[in-house]
Amino acid sequence: MTQSILSGFLTGIRVLDLSQYIPGPMASLFLSDMGADVVKIEPPDGDEMQRLGPKDPEGLPVFYRALNAGKQIVRLNLKDPAGRDALLDLVRDADILIEGFRPDVMQRLGLGWPALCEINPRLIMCSISGYGATSTHRGKAGHDANYLAQLGVLHRNGDAMPAFYDPPIADIGGTFFAAMTILGALNGRTRSGRGCHIDLALADAVMPMQLMQIAAFGANGTVPTRRNTYLNGGAAFYQVYATADGHHVVLGAVEPKFWRAFCDAAGRPDLIIRHNEPIPQHRLIADVADIFARLSQAEAVALFGHVDCCFSVVSDLGEALEGPHVASRALVRTSPDGQLQALYPAWIDGQPPSSRPPLGERDS
Repeated sequence: MTQSILSGFLTGIRVLDLSQYIPGPMASLFLSDMGADVVKIEPPDGDEMQRLGPKDPEGLPVFYRALNAGKQIVRLNLKDPAGRDALLDLVRDADILIEGFRPDVMQRLGLGWPALCEINPRLIMCSISGYGATSTHRGKAGHDANYLAQLGVLHRNGDAMPAFYDPPIADIGGTFFAAMTILGALNGRTRSGRGCHIDLALADAVMPMQLMQIAAFGANGTVPTRRNTYLNGGAAFYQVYATADGHHVVLGAVEPKFWRAFCDAAGRPDLIIRHNEPIPQHRLIADVADIFARLSQAEAVALFGHVDCCFSVVSDLGEALEGPHVASRALVRTSPDGQLQALYPAWIDGQPPSSRPPLGERDS
């Protein structure tokens, strides 16, 4: 298997991943993509993700295998002294430990940060939880929709009712912040010689994503509502439109030059001046909707597809996977064991990302 330069960035770094489901395992997957040796520590019955989602034709769990490709799997009962001692032995030579328990669980197991730091002062420990160790909600259960609801995102998205998302925004955002902070901690360790404990809450990851809206609230008290900003359906120039044959297209002509190009191509120069109408632009949305309602999707593509106006067809996943962009960027490949993989989305020195080895295997 030809390896990309990306897969050598973290060569020699060892990761212990005690987490389950999505955020922790996805973070360690990205570290594995960069060459880290990841050992996934699971309870005796395995990661609960094995029982969530579809199975492949051989009856194997698709989601679990996708999140843990290339990792070594070790099952330990951390409530048993032997399992706890086995983990502590692994910690001695580890660089990173990721865990996804609720706050205080690791401490109750005798595996809290003070104990692990004493064994390995260079260890970087990343604790990923729903609300974080210092929150008033620290022990509360939650999922992505809960975090979006509590942190002000769900309220302003959707149509008649608030809407949550697929993929899960807080979970995936937390994954990115975890991986980024771990990499920063590794760099910091080269100077200090010591590791650190990262306390990362999935709910918290939502806040920097809405830093512009928070700044606007601080400046003038604005609370965004559904279909009342240009990002959530309030603008004609940034909108989903239905075509005559029941398909959908997106117009993202935020900048005036793109809006002008769209209006000219549509034969509606009279609409150009209306770009700056106050949002929500209900009347202008209706006028543009009428343009697309007279066109089939194919006709819309023929009219706007080659115009520099940020026009796109709304594709389903199957259509996207078969599209030219995914192929040209090598974003998805088939692994040696036949699994379709969404790969790390970065080319390094002109090289695309590599396919991941199967679960439990890794190239040396």
